[in-house]
Amino acid sequence: MSVTNDSQSDPLRSGEYARKQLFGRGLIGWSHGRRFATARRVVQPYAGATLLDYGCGDGTFLALVHDLFPRSVGAEIDRVLVEGARERFRALHGLRFIHTDEVAALPDASFGVVTCMEVLEHCTANAAERVIGEMRRLVAPDGVVIVSVPVETGPALLVKTAARALAGLRGVSGYQDRERFTPGELAKMVFAGAETAIERPVYETRFPDGAPNRYHGHKGFNWRRLAARLQRDFRLRETRFSPVPVLGGLINSQAWFICSPR
Repeated sequence: MSVTNDSQSDPLRSGEYARKQLFGRGLIGWSHGRRFATARRVVQPYAGATLLDYGCGDGTFLALVHDLFPRSVGAEIDRVLVEGARERFRALHGLRFIHTDEVAALPDASFGVVTCMEVLEHCTANAAERVIGEMRRLVAPDGVVIVSVPVETGPALLVKTAARALAGLRGVSGYQDRERFTPGELAKMVFAGAETAIERPVYETRFPDGAPNRYHGHKGFNWRRLAARLQRDFRLRETRFSPVPVLGGLINSQAWFICSPR
């Protein structure tokens, strides 16, 4: 899909998340741009398979890889985003969007690739179990599950906390009411191990269509704990990091888990 500077004529650029992330300015735009580039590199070896993106948001990722995966499905919990993606990407044949309520009707083992990016950190415990279970059910025996989540521990957390505070001071949308840590909580997560946990606030709002929405922010998310959980249902073949892979989990924004079903 081509990308132009005209947000009115470019269906990719007009997406809600794409405007804030992929086409954002400064560090935010650079970091998310690298994230989408990493996502494309990670899935490219499996081009041609049927792809499910669980928690597809505004459909940005699926549009970016439609040349690699012409048969793909995006599942999203926000019905307004589903309808928006259907409208914006109606010209991309073979790409369809469904609400997460419809995932249960999808046939077992029907996808060669299942992705779930920047989703599980926001799920409550029960919701995360449901998503992981659906991914395990839907991936083919010889398929691959690719999960990305933010790194919210170690030095990366200090960098992100400072960047979010600066964005809040500058009035950047979404950062004025950012989550805050007590000194003890921050120290615990900076030095977090695989079992480290702090209390994670649960927020209750409503989606634009009025449906209830219960979710976590980023506070207290531990990517190592998630990696251990995934290994109960999958073989963790590889862990990658972005946007600067050589730095591992120290100063990077995202962790990527490439998994095969057990």
